[in-house]
Order: sequence, then structure tokens, then C-alpha cells
Amino acid sequence: MTHSDFDSFRPPEPARRRRTGGKRGPSRRDNGDGSREMPMVPEPEFTSYYGRPVVKPAPWGDDVALYLFLGGVAGGSALLGLGGQLTGRPTLRRNARLSALTAVSLGAVALVKDLGRPERFLNMLRTFKVTSPMSVGSWILSAFSAGTAVSAVAEIDRLSGTRLRLGPLRKVLHAVEGPAGFEAALFAAPLAAYTAVLLGDTATPTWNAAHEELPFVFVSSACLASSGLAMITTPVHEAGPARKLAVLGVVGDLAATRVMEHRMDPVAAEPLHQGKAGAMLKWSERLAVAGGLGALLAGRNRAVAAASGVALLAASALTRFGVFEAGLASAKDPRYTIEPQKNRLAARRAAGVTGDSITTAG
Repeated sequence: MTHSDFDSFRPPEPARRRRTGGKRGPSRRDNGDGSREMPMVPEPEFTSYYGRPVVKPAPWGDDVALYLFLGGVAGGSALLGLGGQLTGRPTLRRNARLSALTAVSLGAVALVKDLGRPERFLNMLRTFKVTSPMSVGSWILSAFSAGTAVSAVAEIDRLSGTRLRLGPLRKVLHAVEGPAGFEAALFAAPLAAYTAVLLGDTATPTWNAAHEELPFVFVSSACLASSGLAMITTPVHEAGPARKLAVLGVVGDLAATRVMEHRMDPVAAEPLHQGKAGAMLKWSERLAVAGGLGALLAGRNRAVAAASGVALLAASALTRFGVFEAGLASAKDPRYTIEPQKNRLAARRAAGVTGDSITTAG
């Protein structure tokens, strides 16, 4: 007989089966190790309260993933622009500077779209907090954008035949475009890497487990994207630095990804190999290798260079979107939070760390 108003919400209990043969008492099962002991507790199931995730998933959509990719394109392009500036390659310099400005502008639009209102980005510039990747990243993006805009406007002025109505500012613009190119290149690597730090600083299991190596993966991915774009837009006789950067980017991308996956907890690394994220990252590796080989072996052929550039761009985009998708998937399953925690606890105890608040809790 029930006495609670909530008993109607309980699932029905399975009917008990009566034992035959007159034997009573708990049954014992073979555990596979020669013993026939009855388990005292049921096998653990990695569930959470009412089936909810253990950690709150990041409230980010595809706009943020697009910003991750475009930030890498912009940063790498600024480096190539400086390379064209220092080696006397005007076409490479121009195309890379314009690519950097286009990518960072589109990336800023995607970021503001995710924030909802432009003033939210401006509010992040009211303070500078070293311990906040978001705060530091906002200042990096602003400083990079300033140098990129100055150098790109100088290129646009030359392309238009000095028809821009700049007046006396034209001399000043062309005088500072060189230092502006250096300034943009100075913030190029931080722009490509800070988004990885931002992801790793969250409680999302897969991102957090990869926080040490993920910046290297993102910087290498930025090299793939920017070199690929330059190989598409720039004639082969001036695209030598882009081809070299492409080969270095492929080697760095493959090496950094392997090291990252090796050092991650095996459970936390599973989302990188499963589902939609796993397919993206698998194709990213294939396209990176194909693009790198094309740049290395036949990069002086215009058609091969363009095809290799497309492959490298796609590889970089798939890397960013794949890592982003893997993190979101890991936050939805409590297993990717609970099991790595248990593994870290067991590792601490195995190392002899048994007297702190972590190993003695619970």
C-alpha cells in the first residue's frame, strides 16, 4: 500500500521470480577469475542527476568556431605579409595583408554576432586582466587589427592608383605601413594561439585535457590556412615563403596533434576520434598531408599550387571545427568528466600522494 502523492510517478518494480528446487539465499556468479563471490555493489553507470551533464556545456555556436578559423587565417597571413615585405615580394605582401584584413574583419563580425551586441566587445576593453584569456584575447585582437588595417589600407591606396581621398595623410600612411606590418606580425602568433588557451581554460573535458598542446595545434593550423590562401592568390614565383610555411605547418600540425592525443587522458581523447568531430579531424589530417606534399613536390605548378592551397585551407578549417565539436560532445556525456577524474585520483595515489584534500576526500 502506498501513502505518498508521488508514488504514482515511480516506475513499476519488476516482478520477483520464485526460486525452484527449494533453495533460498542470494545467488553467486562466476566473476571470471575463479571466484564465485556475490558482488556487493552493482556495476557503476556514468550517469548524473536526472541525466544532466556534470559540467555546463559552453554556450557557443558555429559563429565561435568560424572565429577560431578566421583568427588563424588572419594571424598567419600577417606573418606572410611581413615575409613579403622583408624579401621584396610586393604581390605576396599585398595579398597577404589584404587577406589578413578580410579574415580579421569577418572574424570580428562572427565574434560580435555570438556576443549579441557590439558594445559587449567594447566592454571587454574597459579592463586588462592577465588571468583572463578572454580579456587578453580582446586586447590582442584589437592591437592586431590596428596594425593590419593600416598596412592593408596602404595596399588598397596603391591598388586604386592613389585615388583614395587621404590628402596629407597619404604620406603619413605610407611612412607607417612598414612598422604597422611589423606590429601586426608581432601579434599574429598570439592571435592564433589565444583561442586555444580560451578553450583549454574552460571545464569542458576534452578541451581542458588538451590545454597544454592545443595552442601548438592551433598555431600550426594557422600556418596551413594562411599558406594555403597565399598559394591560391599569389603567383608561384612569389609564393615561395608560403610553400615553405605550408610544409612547416603540416609537420607541426601532425606532430602537435600526436603529442596532444598521447598526453591526454584516453577517455577524454575519445571525442576526437568519434562521431562528427572524429570524421572532421580524420579528413583534416588527410588533406593536410595531401596539401603539404603538393606544396613540396609540385608547388611551382600553378594548378597544383592552387589545389594544394584549397586542401590546406580545408584542413585548417576542419581542425578548428573538429576540436570545437569534440569539446561540445565531451561536455554532454558525464563519463568524460567522471572517468578522467578517477584516473587522475588513482595516479596521485599510485605516486604516493595520499595526504592531501584530493586523495582523502569522500
